[in-house]
Amino acid sequence: MGRAFEYRRTAKEKRWDKMSKVFPKLAKSITLAAKEGGEDPNMNPKLRTAILAAKAENMPKDNIDAAIKRAFGKDGEELKEVTYEGKAPHGALILVECTTDNPTRTVANVKSHFNKNGGQVLQNGSLEFMFSRKAVYEFKKPEMDMEELELILIDAGLEELEIEDEKVFVYGDYKSFGTLSVALEELEIELDKANLQYLPNSPIEFSEEQMIEIEKLIDRLEEDDDVHAVYTNIA
Repeated sequence: MGRAFEYRRTAKEKRWDKMSKVFPKLAKSITLAAKEGGEDPNMNPKLRTAILAAKAENMPKDNIDAAIKRAFGKDGEELKEVTYEGKAPHGALILVECTTDNPTRTVANVKSHFNKNGGQVLQNGSLEFMFSRKAVYEFKKPEMDMEELELILIDAGLEELEIEDEKVFVYGDYKSFGTLSVALEELEIELDKANLQYLPNSPIEFSEEQMIEIEKLIDRLEEDDDVHAVYTNIA
């Protein structure tokens, strides 16, 4: 019955459901970034990253502005960014980025999610060499020569450019996020996604049966209000 109901949901309902989960997490990231580096995105690369990510999810400008203002109120003072490391079933590796006003609550919840879904939390630093921090962009293939685009972006810090089904994926070191963002803006390229991610250095493939158990844990983590992003070494 639940599955049938899911199929009957309208596109508008599904869109609002996604927004109700994504927007608060994006707002927390914006607030924390503004709190740490100031309210001017031109002088604050982390805030610029958070705003670009929010715009890519069609977050309204009023929501973005409100999140920046919140950084200088009581809510902003209490926010902290914490990362947890762990193993999912079948040895899949997981990094969990959180933005929280109560680290004690958050770590308890994260440990509970791992324990109840066949995983375990690891000591921070255990996965340090298993992932690399990257600036990642996604956008529709523009009407320009791809070799020319690649050359322009190499000067801005491009490490890799991939084209898949009329979509372009751009990867660079996380320190190049600012220069790559400026280069893409100057080219007037409309971004679908723009953020910093942890990418696995040695991705691993898992069977369909294994993925069912692994995804159960990932889904539970992503549903947590304090969890901003979940990264894995799944190929």
